[in-house]
Order: sequence, then structure tokens, then C-alpha cells
Amino acid sequence: MAEYDLALLEHDNLGSTIYQRLCDALMKGVFKPGDRLKIRDLAERLGTSVTPVRDAILRLVQDQALVLRSPRDIRVPQLTRAVYLEIRDIRVNLEGLTAGRAARNATPAHIVTLESLLKRNEEAMAAGETLLATELNQMFHFELATIADMPVLRDILRRLWLQMGPLIADVYVDAGRTMIDHHYPLMDAIRGRDGPAAAHAMQQDILHASGPILERIDKARSDAAVL
Repeated sequence: MAEYDLALLEHDNLGSTIYQRLCDALMKGVFKPGDRLKIRDLAERLGTSVTPVRDAILRLVQDQALVLRSPRDIRVPQLTRAVYLEIRDIRVNLEGLTAGRAARNATPAHIVTLESLLKRNEEAMAAGETLLATELNQMFHFELATIADMPVLRDILRRLWLQMGPLIADVYVDAGRTMIDHHYPLMDAIRGRDGPAAAHAMQQDILHASGPILERIDKARSDAAVL
């Protein structure tokens, strides 16, 4: 019985690890909207059997981060305009709250961390390293939730970014500075411990970035109609 329990624990831990790695890949934009994921290929890349990968895939389907069209057709979803706008409006409110709370909580060490993430994001964009830039952008947003000391809200944001990550990464290379311009007034507000100004800057960041994102959604819909 003890050996069985140990094996079960190892399986559960492996499944959780695979799930988290796939979550990270989605949020960082490793997979793009419309990409088809093959369980066996993923298992080979991750160096594991197909069972924990299949389990992780099913969890991501429940998270609405993947779409299961059939057992052999698993896709990163193409968000519709309506779904994106709903997520955007939720983020405007929740991440605005996060930024306002972070401005009140931020220590000098927190500010240094945020400044470093922003600087590295600029460098990644200048070097054309889109995946790294996308990851640093996501880290910046999540760091604010950590500084705000709102773990429940951070988990909600994680689920939203699971759905948004591939789309954000898809537009990052073309959107350029649109994706981070408002991080600078946000940093000014945090340095000044101005919660309302920080909340406003974050809301503007999300709303401003929605322009190129909506353009990409409309283009994908138009291309699909032609096909």
C-alpha cells in the first residue's frame, strides 16, 4: 500500500508539473492562437509519458485555455471579439485595483524589481526577442499583484492570462511600444505612492493595447471567412 501511495503521489506531482509548464508556455506565448497541440509530441518534448500530458491538457480545457475539438484535435483557441472584450473589461477593473494597491504597498526593493523588468522588456523588444518580451510583460503585471498582496486576485489573473497569453504574444512583435508605453506613468505613480494614478495608468495600458489586439482578432476572422 505504501508503494502504491508513493507512486500515486509521484504521478500527481508529475501531472501538476506538466500542467504548470504548459500554463507557463501559454501565458508566455510559446503557442499561438489556432495552434494544434499533439499529446505525443508534447510528451516527447517534455520527456515524459503521454498520460500526465493528457491529464494536463484536460485541465487546460477546463480552464478554457485550450479547445478539445476531438481527442486528436486540441487547439489554442482563437478568441472572439466578444470573449476578448469581456476579458479586457475584467482586467481593466481587476488590474486597476491591483496597481492601486501595489502603489500603496511598494517598497524601494519592489520598485527596483519593477524597473528592472521594464528595462529588460525594452532590451528584449530592441533585440527582436518577442517571446522574452512577452514573458517580461507578463511578469511585470504579475509582480504588481504580488506587491499588492492579493493572492486570490493573482490566481484569477493567471486564469485570464492563460486565455490571453497566446493572443498578446501574437500581436507583440507588431504592436511594439503600444504594449508598454503606459508602464512608465504607472511607475511614476508607484514611486509617488499614488494609488488612483497607478490604477488609471494600468487601465489605460490595457485599453490602449486592445487596439492592435482587436485588429488581429478581426483579421483572423476575415482570413477564416475567406477560407
